[in-house]
Amino acid sequence: MNRKFFSILLLCLWLPVCLVAQSRLDSVQHIQEVLVAAPLATSKAIIPAQQLEGKQLKALNSFSVADAIRYFAGVQIKDYGGVGGLKTVNVRSMGTNHMGVFYDGIQLGNAQNGQIDLGKFSLDNIESISLYNGQKSDIFQPARDYGSSGSIYLKFRRPHFSGQEKEHLKATFRTGSFDLVNPSFLYERKLSEKVNASINAEYIYSSGKYKFRYKRVLPGSNEVAYDTTAIRKNGDIHAFRVESGLYGRTEDGHWEVKTYYYDSERGIPGAIVNNRWMNAQRQWDTNFFVQGGWRKVITDRYDLMLKMKYANDRMRYLNPDTTLMYIDNSFRQQEAYASLAQKYQLTTYWDVSLSTDLQWNWLKSDLEGLVYPTRRSALVALATALDLGPFKSQASVLGTFINENITSVANSDGQAASSAPNKEEITPAIFFSYAPFENHDLTFRAFYKHIFRMPTFNDLYYTDIGNIKLKPEFTHQYNVGFKYAKTMANRSLVHWELQADGYYNEVTNKIVAVPKGSGMYRWMMMNLGRVEIRGLDAVAAATFDLPFEVLLNLKGTYTYQKAQDFTPRKNPDLEKTTWGGQIPYIPWHSGSFIASAGYQSWQLNYSFVYVGERYHNSANIRENYEQPWYTNDVSLLKTVALNDWSLKVALEVNNLLSQDYEVVLNYPMPKRNYKLTLTLEL
Repeated sequence: MNRKFFSILLLCLWLPVCLVAQSRLDSVQHIQEVLVAAPLATSKAIIPAQQLEGKQLKALNSFSVADAIRYFAGVQIKDYGGVGGLKTVNVRSMGTNHMGVFYDGIQLGNAQNGQIDLGKFSLDNIESISLYNGQKSDIFQPARDYGSSGSIYLKFRRPHFSGQEKEHLKATFRTGSFDLVNPSFLYERKLSEKVNASINAEYIYSSGKYKFRYKRVLPGSNEVAYDTTAIRKNGDIHAFRVESGLYGRTEDGHWEVKTYYYDSERGIPGAIVNNRWMNAQRQWDTNFFVQGGWRKVITDRYDLMLKMKYANDRMRYLNPDTTLMYIDNSFRQQEAYASLAQKYQLTTYWDVSLSTDLQWNWLKSDLEGLVYPTRRSALVALATALDLGPFKSQASVLGTFINENITSVANSDGQAASSAPNKEEITPAIFFSYAPFENHDLTFRAFYKHIFRMPTFNDLYYTDIGNIKLKPEFTHQYNVGFKYAKTMANRSLVHWELQADGYYNEVTNKIVAVPKGSGMYRWMMMNLGRVEIRGLDAVAAATFDLPFEVLLNLKGTYTYQKAQDFTPRKNPDLEKTTWGGQIPYIPWHSGSFIASAGYQSWQLNYSFVYVGERYHNSANIRENYEQPWYTNDVSLLKTVALNDWSLKVALEVNNLLSQDYEVVLNYPMPKRNYKLTLTLEL
């Protein structure tokens, strides 16, 4: 393994030197800043992203990134309720751990359990959210960007100054239901002609107390066991977030450095089971990372990009309830990451790239019997892009090399623990698009991707249930689709577009928990699961320029998914009820609708989310059935000009019809609630 790491490092250092030396003769002839700004992802996008940006993003009444992502086709959000509840994303039913979440181009990591809580990221400082199935249509990216079944990119606001401007200030205050207090501010400063800076801070407090209806029917009958209205407790949150950034331009390039700090204490209200309404669990999170990037056009054919990151995360979990089991454990994980990406233009229509990433992960804890694992990862991606006008294609192959070590301690059986074996995987992907008509914006597309996700540290090493023999969990993705768009002049209907994709995904070696031995009290992680997903995603959008200067934007999404569980079970009776069943929490039908109407300084927004019937267990029987749910949200926004300042006042009503619903079984969501937002901007 050390030899492989050395070879990768040598290749990483050698190739740019050779390319620069080869091209020095014509270095004085290269174009300057035009090349830096060239939007490769736009001009050569094969699988376009679903995207929310600008006014459309602000119109969604969304409190966090997780709330906004609900409006993408093919997405399922697990929401454990309230402002501070855990929120994770799953795209096309492949599982949360198969999704990569990228913060300004660098992936957010969690080697302990693989889950990224999107509720930690506010929309205050975000310019756009993009969802890519397969991978981003840009070969000039780090190797880790190729390593997910799907990707969510969070693009944060960068300072832009015009004329004599030297600073921007934005202050926001939100209040509303659940005793919400949420001030934030953003300050941007022009330090010089080539360097800008920004700082953004936010505080959130909420008691998390909200009314909900709890109703349960006895299994196998229509007799009501519980039907009452109660108040959710121990869902409070205190959270503080601060981000800062430095952004600079150089000759033929640019650079940036960003820091992020998040600190929170939250209650975990838990599931309502056996008429138990109150839980006492608490969780503390402290997340810090600093990351930077540098990109430069070396010659008119050769580009170089460097990215680095260091992250330090702490989590403490407390369960003081001694009637169950007293638990007070802390976990600390660290990550160091470096990436070097290179792109070379062979011809005007053919590019190649080589990306090399190195990553280190550490985990420590005071949990009894837990080993201290260290994971060293090397990723090498070789990719090519061909642009022949109406026909475009991209292909990539990713090599992943994993080396693991542990600080050995005695496990529960009194034996010395050992680390998981090293892993080496080679995974390909190929993408195509074809635009048959020159005068019509119609594009057909298709892709295939084979990728995997590594077992997490918890999967491998968690006390008494971890299994070091676990293999990676693989996915095979097949996708075909089209997009058609049309823009018209001098008509009420200014623009409309429609896109649809049919897909088949297969997840093998799926990691599941199974009983260890004959009893049901001890469990172990095993590679037993197999899932097949067949689905359709459709997105339609339209823009209308109506009389009286009213601009109307509409967008709708629809998803159909048949996600079947074909996991073998040792119990024949259990296998009869689960074989081929819809996997938990995946609805057959879901969709969303967004409407935004603007008139002068007023804006009226409406959004709707629908999730159809589903089951909370692979056994699709009556006792596991979950009813459909939907929400309606509305907001009214008014902008007032105050000399050099602008004041925006927004009133929001969420869950307008006070729908009683649960995203996750026994975690009731809030009924109708309100929010008032004041924003002062210079």
